[in-house]
Amino acid sequence: MLTLPQTAEYALRAVYFIAESPGGAPVPVGDIASALQVPRNYLSKTLHQLARAGILQSTRGPLGGFQLAYPPERLVLGAIVRPFLPGEGKACVLGRPRCSDLAPCAAHHRWKDAAERMRRFFDDTTVADLMNGKALPAA
Repeated sequence: MLTLPQTAEYALRAVYFIAESPGGAPVPVGDIASALQVPRNYLSKTLHQLARAGILQSTRGPLGGFQLAYPPERLVLGAIVRPFLPGEGKACVLGRPRCSDLAPCAAHHRWKDAAERMRRFFDDTTVADLMNGKALPAA
């Protein structure tokens, strides 16, 4: 089973947690880390990277924390995980430094279709879809 890099998974879980937080107020990184049982400092760096990418907004101070920069209906999963994928998610499945249609690895052609389906899932699924229990939008 293919998995996301750990940082991408943490980012996705954290954004989902923030989206589900009542009231839309900034959520402190400590609360997110505790709820998700992930290292606070590692998560803080991940959330700041999402803020720099425009996915989250960061507020300092005693009432500070992170909140979504967009409504969940407009926030696709691909935007959340892409900053943490190697080579924009186009790394060779066998780890070759170069792999393309012109110079394919042994798995390239079969993997290309699976990778495209995965990319479509992340680019066609919003945070709101997850909140509403929809794994995939209707085809």
